[in-house]
Amino acid sequence: MKDNVVVLYPSPGIGHLISMVELGKRFLLLENPPFSITVLITHPPFNTGSTDPYIRTVSASHPSISFHHLPPVSLSLDSSPSPNQETLTFRLTLLNNPLLLQSLQTISQTSSIRAIVLDFFCTTALEVANQLKIPPYFFFTSPASMLAYLLYFQTLHRHFSVSFQDLPDTDRLHIPGLPPLPPYATPKPLIDRNDEAYHAFLHSGTHMPKANGIIINTFDTLEPRALMAISDGACVLDGPTPPIHTIGPLIASSDLKDAECLSWLDSQPHGSVVFLCFGSLGLFSGIQLKEIAVGLERSGQRFVWVVRSPPTEDKSQRFLSPPDPDLDTLLPDGFLDRTKERGLVVKSWAPQAAVLNRESVGGFVTHCGWNSVLEAVCAGVPMLAWPLYAEQRLNKVILVEELKLALDVEGADKGVLVSAAEVERGLRRLMESEEGKGLKERAVAMRESAMNALSEGGSSHSKVAELAQLWMRE
Repeated sequence: MKDNVVVLYPSPGIGHLISMVELGKRFLLLENPPFSITVLITHPPFNTGSTDPYIRTVSASHPSISFHHLPPVSLSLDSSPSPNQETLTFRLTLLNNPLLLQSLQTISQTSSIRAIVLDFFCTTALEVANQLKIPPYFFFTSPASMLAYLLYFQTLHRHFSVSFQDLPDTDRLHIPGLPPLPPYATPKPLIDRNDEAYHAFLHSGTHMPKANGIIINTFDTLEPRALMAISDGACVLDGPTPPIHTIGPLIASSDLKDAECLSWLDSQPHGSVVFLCFGSLGLFSGIQLKEIAVGLERSGQRFVWVVRSPPTEDKSQRFLSPPDPDLDTLLPDGFLDRTKERGLVVKSWAPQAAVLNRESVGGFVTHCGWNSVLEAVCAGVPMLAWPLYAEQRLNKVILVEELKLALDVEGADKGVLVSAAEVERGLRRLMESEEGKGLKERAVAMRESAMNALSEGGSSHSKVAELAQLWMRE
């Protein structure tokens, strides 16, 4: 008799991989899990964050999760006129379809595949799942608000004849379940209707409703309005909406206890430190780094700041990992010495979840990537929103206006240079003002809601169990 398995197929980004694997872990926490998990790994020739250490850790600690590495495919980085890395991800997943077919056929020789869970970047893989008659589900690693946008995107595409980047800032986009959005809040890959990424996302939003269900990394009380609009069918106007399964928050646990920044944080007063970190792909120009440094110093706040090297001007290297930063060159003269008693600058990476859960951390300056947002929510830490890429400008609007868990950095969502004065003002608002205090209270309350959703009998916990039962019946 064949063993039962559920196959997870993430896109290559580290954030997408972590969310997908954490989804697999959640199923394995069920009493007597009815299936094992196989994760298919792609190997892109561009920077998506380091995945190997994470995969090794999961393999060692969770023997019921196996990783199957697809062979590399040839993908030219120089042939893409699109400035968006998402274009390369969509191309890669399309090129992988023959390899995906072979892998699933191999797995099915020894196992009964109960379902395949596809990342939303992998919509072209829907053809493979249907060919093999494997029940397909999509996993959406971004918020329900972004899912509402993506499902409604084909309607926007028909309504507007120009690119969103050409609309006046005074215009507003009206999407079911979302507050009115200024055009510049449009996810970055969707602003230009002549961009390859635009049409790839249009394809994705059109085909996701054809799956058996959509799983979202959120929870019911975090985004109730967007979830209601999706579930009521308000976002898909030319067909049915599949069942929606909210199973979040899914975040990676951190076992790291000996990082230098964690020891330093443990020596600081309660709620006194602001943490600045901008994701695995978040890069600033040298000029912007200096403005941040000056604003930090003038604000007087205690801080931990993760600094990465600026993006390269060499287009042939634009999608590759940057080198470690030279702090003496990038930061103002004497900055490290003048702030060493109240601040810590970390090169390239810090254990973000562990940092956010330190009692000394009272605020988080973030790029608004959804994994980072959920980590802050689970830690009860209020945010200062500085969106950089992907759907982060949309996330900022939702965080500031809808969820009221963040303040905004003026001008950041328009891609302009943010002055040291604005950095200082934002930090003081977050850490010292009555407005910031109210934000903290709301963040703590949302943390309780998140924990309730994950507890036995909670909304997310129940939906994981329902999904597992559904897959065993299909």
